[in-house]
Amino acid sequence: MTSTPEPADAATSDETAAVDAPEAAARETGAPETVAPMAADERLIAAHDLALAALGEITPLATVGDPVDYVVEPDGVVSLRFANRLAGYPGWLWTVSVAVVPDAEPTVLEVELLPAAGALLAPDWVPWAVRLAEYQAAQAAAQDDADDEDDEADADLDDDADLDEDDDVDEDDDVDDESFADGSTAVTHAGDVDGVDIDALDAGASDGTEDDEDDDESDEDDDESDHDESLWER
Repeated sequence: MTSTPEPADAATSDETAAVDAPEAAARETGAPETVAPMAADERLIAAHDLALAALGEITPLATVGDPVDYVVEPDGVVSLRFANRLAGYPGWLWTVSVAVVPDAEPTVLEVELLPAAGALLAPDWVPWAVRLAEYQAAQAAAQDDADDEDDEADADLDDDADLDEDDDVDEDDDVDDESFADGSTAVTHAGDVDGVDIDALDAGASDGTEDDEDDDESDEDDDESDHDESLWER
């Protein structure tokens, strides 16, 4: 039994399909395509003098520190990064992008100051209307807090005033209790006032009046007797 060999074109198409299958599957699943890292040109990695000369055109070299590292960009571009000595930019790096074309020397593409990981960045820009609304809301909240504190202070003052009045009443009660601690009262029975017998005072006053009247009568008797004696003497 003889077999018929397959055409060469069919074998080639099968091989191409086998190679393209992983790429098609990656596109269907949304997975990113892997890009083979490009080898950096050694001339670009060593182009520190070229990078420093370019930096000297935009900033004093005193603001440029030592080389930090380099980053290989797409298309073979190399970004040389230097430490930054400018005040106010902690964590930022001077970055010089250099490239080379066939049959030519390395050249500078771009020079800039870029933030590294963890660098101090400016906050996101917020429209003025939004900032104003937030400010007004903060002011209103602060005013509400102040009003609440005033209300609490007034309530505390009222409580203190009530406590002072209660203390005054308690002090008066204590004075009364101390004044009559022996059991006496302001007005006692049988006409006593503060422990003094009013009846006894009235009786003493009456006795004094009667004594005065007796003295007056005795004086009158003496006058009459003297008058009688004078008649006999005549």
